[in-house]
Amino acid sequence: MRVLVVNAGSSSLKLRVLGEADEIIVAFDLPAPGGRAEAAALSDALAACSQVDAVGHRIVHGGTEFTGPVLIDDGIVARLHALIDLAPLHQPKSLAALHAASSALPNLPAVACFDTAFHAGLSPAAATYALPEEWRRRFNLRRFGFHGLSHAYASRRAAELLARPVEELRTVTCHLGAGASLAAVAAGRSVDTTMGFTPLEGLVMATRSGSVDPGLVLWLEEHVGTPPAELAFTLEHRSGLLGLTGTADMREVVAGAKTGDADAQLGLDVYVHRLCGGIAAMAAAMQGMEALVFTGGVGENASEVRALAAGALGFLGVHLDEQANASGEPDRLVSAPGGAVSLLVVAAREDLEIARETRKVLAGEPG
Repeated sequence: MRVLVVNAGSSSLKLRVLGEADEIIVAFDLPAPGGRAEAAALSDALAACSQVDAVGHRIVHGGTEFTGPVLIDDGIVARLHALIDLAPLHQPKSLAALHAASSALPNLPAVACFDTAFHAGLSPAAATYALPEEWRRRFNLRRFGFHGLSHAYASRRAAELLARPVEELRTVTCHLGAGASLAAVAAGRSVDTTMGFTPLEGLVMATRSGSVDPGLVLWLEEHVGTPPAELAFTLEHRSGLLGLTGTADMREVVAGAKTGDADAQLGLDVYVHRLCGGIAAMAAAMQGMEALVFTGGVGENASEVRALAAGALGFLGVHLDEQANASGEPDRLVSAPGGAVSLLVVAAREDLEIARETRKVLAGEPG
């Protein structure tokens, strides 16, 4: 079955046609400033992807209703629109791409694959915020987690590279890109993650703050008079590496730190400090880890970040092979021989996970 994978990101729209053996037959990376690709370019790209049997869509938020992939129909689309309030910056982009693909390829079955679904089985201890019960029940306030498609693929691919059943591994997956999150994956299932009710919680990211004291935000609103819309925009778009260093590009941050730029060094230090604390927390959620996986643009390409993280995590049995870390392409092992934890770099392939889930749904298998 040939599957067209539609992946709408924050600044690009990726289209991939995967063949029977998951080979990439057609690929388009369309600029999508503001989350929307130019209509004519998208129409041309979809026309070039017409020789397919099904379409798989990445949908950021499934709420508590969608805990696995689902065949799309008009009713499903309406329910997905109802979830926009939970992810107003991300869900509309996914739904706009879904509408465009459905209009161009109206007779093909389409499947929605959710970033939140991999974390749907979090235990109450991991998913629950310490808020009043009436708030939690009335507004469905809980930790959802995101990047699930990437975490699911990376953990399974790591098991393949190590020639071990995924059911026997405790793996911490680090999806480090413009957005960044960690997941504790035990026996192939997510048991903890760093993102929460929104994709703003957790690690320092390119332009997102990650976790901050909620009292700080309330203080800015009450004592400084900062409007809620400005607070939201600043935390999402003017914080993270950009707020610390003036650039959201980790390559520029690393280069600046090497030349003695104090802001760049601080930004790198804060990023790695939060990263290492998060990895240790994920390991604690599983009472240890056998594998640590880096994926995403930063995870795959910033060897300096991996080296700094490994240097701080030696107490957990993480030991880096410096030569392997500095050279080569994913997918590869970069840990030193004899270490208690296997350290791997895995290419982010959400497209493979989406195609896999799409085929399962259409074959009538459990998602």
